[in-house]
Amino acid sequence: MASGSLWADFSRVGELQSKGFAISAEARLLNVDAGAAPLASIEPTRQLSPASVTKAYLAAAALKRFGPQHRFTSQLVSPGVLENGVLRGNLIFEGGGDPGLSAENIWRLVQRLQQAGVREVEGALVVNQWRFGPVECITTDRCDAQTRVANTYSAPLSSAGVNFGSWCANVRPASVPNAPARISMCDGQALDLTIDNRVVTKPDNSGTKLNAERITTAEGDVMRLSGQISTNAHARDVYRGAGDAAEVTAEVLLGMLRQAGINVRDGWQLTSMRPPGDAQQLAAVDSKPLQELLLRIMNYSNNYMADVLALNLVDSPQAQLREAGQALERYAQSLPGHGPLTLYSGSGLTTENRTSAHGINVMLTEMFHESALFPSFIAAFQSPANGVMRFIRRGPETFQHNVMLKTGTLNQPFAVRAAAGYFRTAQGRWGVFSVLVNGDASTPYLNWSQVLDPLTKDLDAMILAN
Repeated sequence: MASGSLWADFSRVGELQSKGFAISAEARLLNVDAGAAPLASIEPTRQLSPASVTKAYLAAAALKRFGPQHRFTSQLVSPGVLENGVLRGNLIFEGGGDPGLSAENIWRLVQRLQQAGVREVEGALVVNQWRFGPVECITTDRCDAQTRVANTYSAPLSSAGVNFGSWCANVRPASVPNAPARISMCDGQALDLTIDNRVVTKPDNSGTKLNAERITTAEGDVMRLSGQISTNAHARDVYRGAGDAAEVTAEVLLGMLRQAGINVRDGWQLTSMRPPGDAQQLAAVDSKPLQELLLRIMNYSNNYMADVLALNLVDSPQAQLREAGQALERYAQSLPGHGPLTLYSGSGLTTENRTSAHGINVMLTEMFHESALFPSFIAAFQSPANGVMRFIRRGPETFQHNVMLKTGTLNQPFAVRAAAGYFRTAQGRWGVFSVLVNGDASTPYLNWSQVLDPLTKDLDAMILAN
């Protein structure tokens, strides 16, 4: 190891090795000779799982491919003829792979359809996911979620998905105790979703504890909610991954068309076939710029958004996650000195992803020198002092204010705690760091404090020494 002063290294993080954890770590200064030794390292080329630090590769590759201002377009098209407000043919929603498509976007799309003069559809609403979708599951979480799920991060993937592939239920207390809570769908329309309401209203100040699970049966999705809510509690929105992301879009869009007074004669259908060549655009809505999408993907570690964005990197239609991972691999392998890596997804939810601390630092260094892209890239990392993830708000003040990082967490089938990003030294120099800590079936549970507490001290020492 090389360091500017005693203990300015990874010796504190390295103590986890004695407990059986595998570590790959490296910190180095930027703007120095290419051959300069790193500030500190522990097996820097060892291949380990980076978990959600994978999203840093995704952010870099997407910015290089699309640019910070790129927007994804979702549109309504039809091969039919519009006569006196009647569309004689199917109305096709063509999903544009927008990772952040929301119900608000869908409502705006419906308003633009109205402005185009459509008042009635003599045909069906066809939700088209020809770009990609439905995407095959390759992780236990997402495969299990095909039948039931109690989270949102395992939502299915589609180029035509809305609201992160999730259902949203609003839970409000009844006016009197012991009555069932009042539950409705967040988007306001009557969706074809069964609500199994087991939430009981309790007296004032009794506390609110809600449990929710989406179960898919032969009849469709069911949202089962249980627990309690106080009579004086605010309403709560509860999200759970759907059984089929495109079905959520179909229900939300059809409901909003009805709200806008546009009648669709034949209900909705799903397809993965490319729209007819003679289909004409009737309305369109653009996503937020890529740099804004990356803020949400990185800050909230949104797995749905990350994997949808990664699938957009694949040029051929009906892309699958392994192809998205290969697109990221090609980007990383184009960086001189990166070394080997294997990526099965852009989210890092797949435990088979492998890279090294040195490889991550090569990518971070490359982006530092991309002057047109670096501001958008680093803005997506979190400052510990102000980060949305509260568990990183710890450690010495120097660490809190001189570091921008992305974290990664996995618990099954083995523990992963990873962190990577940039730091500024006491003398104003830039540096990069990456730390990957992996357990196995025999290691104890690894909580974040066991990794972050020593890491904050190690980085603080390096920052002050340089």
